[in-house]
Amino acid sequence: MSDRTTPARSIPAEGIGMHLYTMREALAADYPGTLQRLAEIGYRTIGVSGRFGHSAEEIRSYADAAGLEIVLEHVGYPRLTDDWEGALADVRTLGGQWVVVPSLPAELRTPDGFREAARAFATAGQLAKKEGLKLLFHNHGHDFAEVGGQVLFDILLDEVEPELLGFELDLYWVVDGGRDPADYFRGHPGRFPALHVKDMAADGSFADVGTGRLDFAAIFAEAESGGVRQWLVEHDAPVDEWESARTSYRALAELRY
Repeated sequence: MSDRTTPARSIPAEGIGMHLYTMREALAADYPGTLQRLAEIGYRTIGVSGRFGHSAEEIRSYADAAGLEIVLEHVGYPRLTDDWEGALADVRTLGGQWVVVPSLPAELRTPDGFREAARAFATAGQLAKKEGLKLLFHNHGHDFAEVGGQVLFDILLDEVEPELLGFELDLYWVVDGGRDPADYFRGHPGRFPALHVKDMAADGSFADVGTGRLDFAAIFAEAESGGVRQWLVEHDAPVDEWESARTSYRALAELRY
């Protein structure tokens, strides 16, 4: 009889996606063809980051033709007050469920700045909710700086209601910021519906998923608590976009935790 008390889990096939920032050169050359190739590798979902001259309607048609589901789009912070309604309408056109602010302006990277952002997110999150969407924030390493005993990122967690703001947690940048993603999953259940799964090489640079030093099995063991539904591969500077896409997909598809 096996000593295992909990069966090994795997990432649901429909949860493995590609954040398209990884594929910038391929998209610029052939957007619809890139989506077709990603689907052939096995990806089921995509996160949009940059249109490369294509409309939301066109990108949706390319994704539909490839059999891919668009789950989110990155939208710059200024759009919270500059045509936020239009940004939400575009995400609906794409078929996404989350509209993601990828970063805060440098001048807001203080406790007061994060509190200002929290107020802006609460207002924008209300409008997103009315449209059947959810606002998410994507982190970088500097968001985990501690100022006066306060971790900047935690201000957003603490000061915006969960139904108005969730998070697309970038695992590389959490670790770069000196924090443990699993602690956030345990401490703030349900706040993290999407992940950027990005690995870290021994020297701290970016790596294809499964080739670096991040312990994804340990991190994902807490993913259910965090509310994770999408594991989106990302590499900020791949040497070969397609090799990175294939390697990273295999690593996630084969991972047991």
